[in-house]
Order: sequence, then structure tokens, then C-alpha cells
Amino acid sequence: MITGYDYFTAKMEDEADIDIILIGDSLGMVILGYENTLSVTMEDTKRHTGAVVRGVKNALIVADMPVKSFETKEDAILNAEALIKLGADAVKIEKRPDIAKDLVENGIEVMGHIGLTPHTSTEFKVQGKNEGTANKIIDEAIELDKAGCFSIVVECVPIDLAKKITNAVSVPTIGIGAGIECDGQVLVANDMLGLYDRLSPKFVKKYAALGDEMKKAIQNYVSDVKEKKFPEDKHSFH
Repeated sequence: MITGYDYFTAKMEDEADIDIILIGDSLGMVILGYENTLSVTMEDTKRHTGAVVRGVKNALIVADMPVKSFETKEDAILNAEALIKLGADAVKIEKRPDIAKDLVENGIEVMGHIGLTPHTSTEFKVQGKNEGTANKIIDEAIELDKAGCFSIVVECVPIDLAKKITNAVSVPTIGIGAGIECDGQVLVANDMLGLYDRLSPKFVKKYAALGDEMKKAIQNYVSDVKEKKFPEDKHSFH
């Protein structure tokens, strides 16, 4: 799984045979320039979901439910249905097995999310490092499984805890900062492509440095225009 927020990126991800594209609320930071994910609105999510849907033919599309969009059963169903109508195949919510159950009972596929949950975590740090918090996270995973979630994102937990969670539930776990023992993996596209430099978590592997390439290309364009090297005759009409 990988995040996607726009038509072209989602199209490239789909053509690269990615299994799942997540319109993550990380779009608040890496696309919209917010300080965190808490400023993302339903309108933001809907706009970017529509863009991703238009670029995808094969991948499963999951839309992240933004903060305060699933506090009550009524709000959760209304907002989730809006994303499904735009073309999302499923929605993702943090914790809240009660809401997950309500959504599933209303025919909406739900991906759960435990561990480091940006809506409620006050610090970006590893979760479940002691027995008490570890057991609590395992219990949350089991409750989301019972509620009918088709998969669960496990974020920023020790590798041995991720293994215990994976063994404790009947559905696939998708790790981010949770080691190799999960059934699948997810990364923020802008992180792994080198397009975002405000945060660089330990668990991110950078597969490219596209930000540097973009800056270089734009600098070359600026230089060519100032030095009258662009446009050349081949770029002009006669």
C-alpha cells in the first residue's frame, strides 16, 4: 500500500501494480502544508479522493476519514458514504471499533488503524513499548477484527508487538514503522520519493530524491530564461 493524493501520482502508482492506494490524511502535511493532520477536512479528503479515483483502474482505493468526521454513528455513515460515492472502495478510521462495526453493518468496507494514531497521539514516538500499552494495542486490534475490518494498519510499534498483533487477528495487518512481520507495508509516497523534507522518520526508505531533481530542473529553466536560451527556435511557431 502507498499513499496517493492526485490524479497523476495515483495513475503512476496503479500502473506500477500497487495493491492499495490510500488517500491518507497525511495530505494535510505533504500536500496542503498544514502543521499536522488535524486540519484536514472532509472537503479536502473528498477533493483528493475524486482526483485519485480518476487515475486508477485496478488498485483498491481507501480514503482516510479525517478527524471529527466519525465521532458519531450518523456522521460516520454520512461521511463514509460520501467518499464511497466518489469511487473509494473503503474507508480507514483510527481505533473506534464501535464505529467500524456501524459502518460495516451499513455495507461500508473499513480498514482499521492502531498504534501511532495521528488524530490522538500527542507525540510522534514508538507506541506499545511496555507490557500494559502493548496489551492495550493488541486488544484494540482484536476489537477492530471482531468489528469486521478487512485489514488493520499498525503504525510505529516494536517489531515483536507487530508480530503478536498479526498472529492475534484474522485479517491482514499493514505495517508502517512496525517491522517485517506484518502482512503488508505502507509508506507515504512523498516520503519514499524524496518529495517531503520536514519530517524524516526512521522507518522510511527513500527510493528516490525527486525533490532535488525538481529543484534542479526549475533552476535550469530559470537560468535558460534569464540567459535567453529558452525558448529556442524549435519551441517557436512560424
